[in-house]
Amino acid sequence: MNGAVNHEKKALVIGCGIAGPAVALFLKRAGFEPFIYEADKKSDEYEGLFFNLASNGLRVLQELGIDGPVMEEGIAMRAMHMLNGKGRVLGVIGDESGPVRGYTVKRGFLHKVLRDEALRQGIPIVYDKRLKEIENNSVYAVTAHFEDGTSETGKLLIGCDGIHSKVRSIVLPDAPKPSYTGLLSYGGFSPKKSGTGKSELQTMIFGRRAFFGYVESDKETFWFGNMNLSGSPTRKELQQIPQSEWRSRIEQLHEQDVEPVPQLVQSTPGAFGVYPIYDIPKQPVWHQGSVVLIGDAVHATSPSAGQGASLALEDAMVLAKCLRDNPHSPQAFASFQQLRKERVERIVQYSRRIGQRKHATNPVQVFFRDLMLPLFLKSAKKQSHTWLYDYRIDWEKSTRGM
Repeated sequence: MNGAVNHEKKALVIGCGIAGPAVALFLKRAGFEPFIYEADKKSDEYEGLFFNLASNGLRVLQELGIDGPVMEEGIAMRAMHMLNGKGRVLGVIGDESGPVRGYTVKRGFLHKVLRDEALRQGIPIVYDKRLKEIENNSVYAVTAHFEDGTSETGKLLIGCDGIHSKVRSIVLPDAPKPSYTGLLSYGGFSPKKSGTGKSELQTMIFGRRAFFGYVESDKETFWFGNMNLSGSPTRKELQQIPQSEWRSRIEQLHEQDVEPVPQLVQSTPGAFGVYPIYDIPKQPVWHQGSVVLIGDAVHATSPSAGQGASLALEDAMVLAKCLRDNPHSPQAFASFQQLRKERVERIVQYSRRIGQRKHATNPVQVFFRDLMLPLFLKSAKKQSHTWLYDYRIDWEKSTRGM
């Protein structure tokens, strides 16, 4: 299958979400021969709901020359209105006439843009390759064994297989496990419009029973909600609950909220997406031998700060730079972790703090939230978030000595 592949340059990339194709594209630019292996049997252009791709992530796509489709298809983010359950505006973040801070885009669409570019550049994507074991006994080579009985050997292996990473469980069995945030995320796409006529304005509502957010495209309204749920639910467990039960429960959660919230939920055709929110606050070790983890596999963050996809794209670019500048993988991996650890841990904690403020149903809690949140938002507006959004990576700059 691999023909005359140079194993000294072959990189095994496990996972074809966001981080996988992105790191493969940068690795090819750095002189490697990447191969992507995906556990799913085929690509799914309708996978997941949507997310915010912030300006720092968009710059990485610009470096790859594929930002155009995202800007054309996505919804520009300029400002966010925060409302209480009765519709009173608690504060505004950003400026409706200000600069674009990023784009809201369907997850499946960004996956497709990255996959298509990888294929266009001749990077193989092999589906139905579920990882079983890894031989990682040498700093010069690594072998991935798959459940179908096949195996592949390369110079290095990159785990891009998400928060419940199989790669991480194999090479770092004692690593901290993902932590449940206590929140459930759900959402969908409604053909209804909010009536505001402002497609670049995100609206976030502290509903009576659950948090709700929405933003309009030209064709439909993207919406999501967050509610508290005890225990440690898995996505598989949630999928086993009938959609009719989810629809009934979510409609009841928002039936007393200000319009257009109930209307958006009730008018949504098809299935609702429902996901438990986990994160990985701190991971002390990111690599072992010839294997390294990136993206959600090593520092998953909750969606509250809108940075998950952007961090994965940043990781991909920085790791490829480190490997370009130091082909001996363990040293490159150590440099990568050193360059990224402080930033990603700060964002994971920041995102979790935002999530913890989302839900208050006790009347006393609601009173103090509505009293204090406007003051908090005014203070936050004065604070600089350049550390979050203005992060830049210079491809030409060497990582040696950093």
